[in-house]
Amino acid sequence: MPGSVTIGHIEAAAIVDHTDAQRLSVLLDELGHLLAVAGPNRLTDEQVSALCEEPGADRDELARWCRGLAAQLHHQHDPHSHH
Repeated sequence: MPGSVTIGHIEAAAIVDHTDAQRLSVLLDELGHLLAVAGPNRLTDEQVSALCEEPGADRDELARWCRGLAAQLHHQHDPHSHH
């Protein structure tokens, strides 16, 4: 996958090819789920802190951010969406 993601100081913060955008969307959506779900599959507070590189990170805010970004990536790379 090298070269499939371009980050630079241009209008778009990052350019991701379609396949990588789909994979990233699924990954972020699943991460949001693991942050929010109750039960044995829920990410621990220690894991959340490690992901955010800060103790006491806001789990709910991170879950919303992950799911929102997943939806945005999915929408931008959905051939049936009209944007």
